[in-house]
Order: sequence, then structure tokens, then C-alpha cells
Amino acid sequence: MGVLETERLILRRFKPEDARDLYEYLSREDVVKFEPYGVHNEAQCEAEALRRSGDPAFWAVCLKDSGKLIGNLYFQQQQPAAFRTWELGYVFNSGFHGCGYAAEACRRLLDYGFTDLQIRRVTARCNPDNAPSWRLLERLKLRREGFFRETGYFKHDEHGEPKWHDTFAYGLLGREWFSRAEEPVK
Repeated sequence: MGVLETERLILRRFKPEDARDLYEYLSREDVVKFEPYGVHNEAQCEAEALRRSGDPAFWAVCLKDSGKLIGNLYFQQQQPAAFRTWELGYVFNSGFHGCGYAAEACRRLLDYGFTDLQIRRVTARCNPDNAPSWRLLERLKLRREGFFRETGYFKHDEHGEPKWHDTFAYGLLGREWFSRAEEPVK
């Protein structure tokens, strides 16, 4: 699938030309604080835009009226494929937080996954300290299925020691997605 649309957004594959807009948000500590990578410089964003242009797991989220890239979604099938389970993730430019763009983009991608790809289950994980992320997952009707202590680390403290993080695990079944489609959105 090449392009998905919402009222305000276009979800499409990445292009190498997305490097400038990608830099605008991946260069910000407040955006990558909970990600498994640090801030990116311009050269790293050029390489990352090129890499993502060949990776079908990444979706560029762009404003429909201007084409500006404001964030990205990650949507990857998990193994074994017979389980029909996909993982959802997202990162958005903090200049566009609070506008409902992440929820709008995720809803469209989930609908595509459950309807067109006929996935059975979607999962997502986030740091419990990242309240905007877990609130988004709950607005999307994903169910918190677990709380895991010190599951890993991405970064180190000033002494080189791992900064261990906890993880919330979320999930949603396709039949739940369709049964909740008629419920009002919060």
C-alpha cells in the first residue's frame, strides 16, 4: 500500500528528500527522550531518511495541506507470521503535539491493518514515564496488558552506567477494534 489518507494527513512511504523535516524532530532531545537512539545531526537524518525509504515498516506522516512531514509511524509484522501480530510505534515533531495528529494517523493505520491486511492483533510498548504515549494508546483503545520492570536500557548515565527503563505493554485484537469502532472517541 502506497498512501493512506485522513481528513488532515497523508501517510506514505519515506523518501530521501524527507531528511530536512526528519531532522527538525529527530534533532530534539524532547522528541527522542524515550527512543532507543539519541538526537540526530543533519547527516544522520539524511542517512535515516534514505534507510527508511527502503523500509516498509516506516510510514511518513505529512500534513495534507502542505505536505510537511510531522512525524512517523512504525508498523511491523512480528514473527511468527502465522500469528498475524503487528507492532505499532510512533514519533512526532513536538511542534505538532496536542493537535490530535498522532491519534488520527494511528487510527488510520490500525484500520488499514485490521481491514486490509487482516491482522489479528496489534501490540505496542512504551515507557511508563512517557504519559503522552500511553494516554494515546489508551485513546486508541489498546489495553494495557503488562508492566515490566527494568526491561532494558538505551542510554547511559554520566558514569557510563545503564539507565534501565520499565515498560508498559499494550495490545488489541482485530475483533475488539471492530466492536469498538462504533464507540465515541475521547
